Amino acid sequence: MNATACSPLATQPPAPFGADILSLSASWVSNFTLDIPAEFNYNHGDVAVDNVQFCNITVTYTHPGYADNITVETWLPRQWNGRLQATGGGGWQAGGRFVLSNFFMAGAISEGYAATTTDAGLGDAVSPSAWALKSPGNVDILALQNLGSRALSDQAVIGKSLARSFYGRAPEYSYWSGCSQGGRQGLMLAQRYPEAYDGIAASAPAQSWTKLASGLYYPLLMKQWHNVYPLACELNFLSEQAIAECDLDDGVQDGIISDVAACDYSPYSSVNKTFACASLNRTMSLSYGAALIADAAWSGPRTKDGERLWYGVNPGADISSFGSVPGQNSTSTDQWFNLFVAKDESFDSTGMTQEVYFEFFHLAVQEYSGMMDAADPDLTAFRKRGGKLITYHGMADESIPTKGTEFYYDSVRQKIPDIHDFYRFFEAPGLAHCAGGTGGQPTTTFDALRLWVENGTAPETLPVEYPAVNGTKHARILCPYPAQARYIGGDPAVADSFRCRV
Repeated sequence: MNATACSPLATQPPAPFGADILSLSASWVSNFTLDIPAEFNYNHGDVAVDNVQFCNITVTYTHPGYADNITVETWLPRQWNGRLQATGGGGWQAGGRFVLSNFFMAGAISEGYAATTTDAGLGDAVSPSAWALKSPGNVDILALQNLGSRALSDQAVIGKSLARSFYGRAPEYSYWSGCSQGGRQGLMLAQRYPEAYDGIAASAPAQSWTKLASGLYYPLLMKQWHNVYPLACELNFLSEQAIAECDLDDGVQDGIISDVAACDYSPYSSVNKTFACASLNRTMSLSYGAALIADAAWSGPRTKDGERLWYGVNPGADISSFGSVPGQNSTSTDQWFNLFVAKDESFDSTGMTQEVYFEFFHLAVQEYSGMMDAADPDLTAFRKRGGKLITYHGMADESIPTKGTEFYYDSVRQKIPDIHDFYRFFEAPGLAHCAGGTGGQPTTTFDALRLWVENGTAPETLPVEYPAVNGTKHARILCPYPAQARYIGGDPAVADSFRCRV
């Protein structure tokens, strides 16, 4: 291609259904260099981008009659591998095109992919307080719909169209890569827009968004309802106790809980045990209140009658945010109940009674599940198209309960018994939210997805590595759920010492 290929005049404007293009810019970016750690490159590993040249085409469009304004940014490398990789968002931030997007997109173009992302019409907002309410009592439903799913379909159409215009041919294969919000988006695409992508990596997905967002309040409110205010060091101690109690359930002592189902540790068994609290610089006894809050975090929200509303995080996850640190003021901003349920930014969620909380929980599900929840188990159309879906989820994820992803996978399996033909879900012991924690991050997820889509080679395991206490590396395998990696003997630091067993 020549230099004039990267210009607005040389670009065929995309035509997503129901949308009008407002603007299109195109410019070359040369000598692009960036070091990308795996922690900022979910589904992938460390990448060093060195002197890459690409054309940045940015399209702004609207859905006539709705007065929205959505931006899709697409990077088209000079050296193209014939494939498109779309990247997702995170948390409450834009559908994509947020602080981590440069890392995601740079990693993609360094491997020859055309890369695309969208702001879902939310611009540079880092909090929904900037866009959630059009006025008190009136939620911006269009913005939520764009974030939920509509802009994702447009992104696929625009990204493919720009690649076709720039390179003179359509992508041979197209992929989605995301984690957390990006994982939810990936599942939403498989459910609602099965034609959008050939392969989807949807990791740590917040698929039941309404229940997840509502469930996060439960341990915090339990402190108010029971008038207990544990310290963060107490909750850290309980996480350590859980790991010590359940570490060996898988046959290997490695500081990680791998078999959560076999872990029957109760936080109440540690009440009055003494431990060293670093923030107090002294030894103290564990309080009953700390055990109560840990139990609430692990069990998930329940009604007064014990009915489960949603899942909690696994024992061993970092739950210290539900405790306090002496000398530090803890502040939290309500971004769900006040903006979207009460529809009043001044609503104080910290003062909710149990009755109000349960009412808000159900209202949130009733009002927003159709827009935000990617929980439909019917992936029949995606499977018929030949689509492939891979998910990983950290078993020490402090933000999104692993059991929620288990529940979704089991729901799909009830609908499509031969689920392994197109969907594989890998649980990662010790891994926190998308990255971090004490377990290994599966950095070959995307490569395994591409191999599955293009060669038909289904991933039987995913390799991971993590540092042991002495600083050496331990190699392990992750297994497709419901199988787990079982120790069969030999050196526990070597992956060959494990096999996948149900």
